[in-house]
Amino acid sequence: MRSPQPHRNGGETQQHFHSTISLQKLKRFNSLILVFRFSAFCFSLASAVFMLTNSRGSDSFHWYNFGAFRYVFAANAIVAVYSLFEMTAAVWEISRNATLFPEVCQVWFDFGHDQVFAYLLLSANSTGTEMARRMKDACPDNKPFCVQSDIAIALGFVGFLFLGVSSLFSGFRVVCFIINGSRIYV
Repeated sequence: MRSPQPHRNGGETQQHFHSTISLQKLKRFNSLILVFRFSAFCFSLASAVFMLTNSRGSDSFHWYNFGAFRYVFAANAIVAVYSLFEMTAAVWEISRNATLFPEVCQVWFDFGHDQVFAYLLLSANSTGTEMARRMKDACPDNKPFCVQSDIAIALGFVGFLFLGVSSLFSGFRVVCFIINGSRIYV
């Protein structure tokens, strides 16, 4: 909320007022962000689980023997934990009409971390894609390992897409905060 502003003619201070329509729009907007964060959580968690359980095939092929696949697992696990935290913060904001942190910190925290973790996912899954592409020659002998690696990487890219959309929404909230002094757009 904006801080109280004095009237031009002096005298009393004016409180920033949010109508019930603004609060309903904010709840709808936060619910939409919650859906995208939940989707990013599901796909990142699924990607991490698929990579973690990928030890099929011969004894020489395990995901932890490849740095790129360890990176894919770690990045997706980190994003799943972050998305879980952000879902909790979104539910808190929807239920209490207040942010978990002070508003200025919350909008910048969300936007900054969405950006960092989206780029982390993109980087990790791109690295995993290159490793999977180079391993195609070994795949006839280890087909289940390669297929599961491809699925884990694809799930990670879908998680990136949902986190990228969340980042766009949190960027919109930052712009609203800069222009209006509040995350609420009117």
